[in-house]
Amino acid sequence: MKGFGVVLIVLGILGFVFGGVVFKHDEKVADIGPIEIEKQETKSFPVTPVASGAILLAGLVLLVVGARKR
Repeated sequence: MKGFGVVLIVLGILGFVFGGVVFKHDEKVADIGPIEIEKQETKSFPVTPVASGAILLAGLVLLVVGARKR
């Protein structure tokens, strides 16, 4: 439980620092013999500060609860 709490704390801090995740996706549009046409799309998954705070708080709660059980 403590390990998962630490992971959530790190993810919450990263959410505050970076504000989201951006990734690229290649898609094949056409394949005509030796000619291939591809299109690259950039997609993003924004993480709001409220969600980052909630993840950070959940990690802290799990860390405290895990420490109290011992």
